[in-house]
Amino acid sequence: MLDVPFALYLDDLTTTCLSIPGVCVILYANDILLIAPSVCDLDALVRMCEFELDKLDMIVNTRKLCCLQIGPRNNASCLPVSLSVGTVISWVNEMRYLGIFIVRSRKFKCSLEHTKKLFYHAANAVFSKIGRIASEEVTLQLIKSKCLTVRLCGLEVCPLAKSDLQSLDFVINRFFMKLFITKNIETAKYCQEYFDFSLPSVLWAKRIAKFEVSFECFLSVL
Repeated sequence: MLDVPFALYLDDLTTTCLSIPGVCVILYANDILLIAPSVCDLDALVRMCEFELDKLDMIVNTRKLCCLQIGPRNNASCLPVSLSVGTVISWVNEMRYLGIFIVRSRKFKCSLEHTKKLFYHAANAVFSKIGRIASEEVTLQLIKSKCLTVRLCGLEVCPLAKSDLQSLDFVINRFFMKLFITKNIETAKYCQEYFDFSLPSVLWAKRIAKFEVSFECFLSVL
């Protein structure tokens, strides 16, 4: 039995699709992101992609298909994009790709609402089990490893504004107030410093720096 990397199967897909000027194809495992400057190009790209997958005896998961607009005319109505079998791909205001929620807007923008909800859900689950039983060190270590780090995964590619970072920090500040039973933000910040607990804005900046170094190393290899 020959073990062939999955990426090799899709190599022809990128080669064929990139024959259309101005388009971009991003592949990660079996997730495909198609980027085109116009609806006509996107429709052609989808058909081309579908044709190449059909030659590999693969089918498109229609339940995960969607289209999203980014640019000055993101509010404009668009013609439908469809598959060769007639399935119409709907235009949406928000889409998920590799855990990142991208929203329809004038510029590339990510939504943090899902990230914050997931953090609250995970943190409350931990707190409900050990909140008043385990020490603060144990609780915060679990929050850091199981809730915070995981929820920041992938955000280094998102152009977060200052207000976005403040929104993420607010989530942590609120949790510290709950854990240490205080309404004083200065007390919460002192506890963060004492337990060496970095805010999401600090962790995000470190991730950005690490990502840039890794990307530069990747480009140097090409």
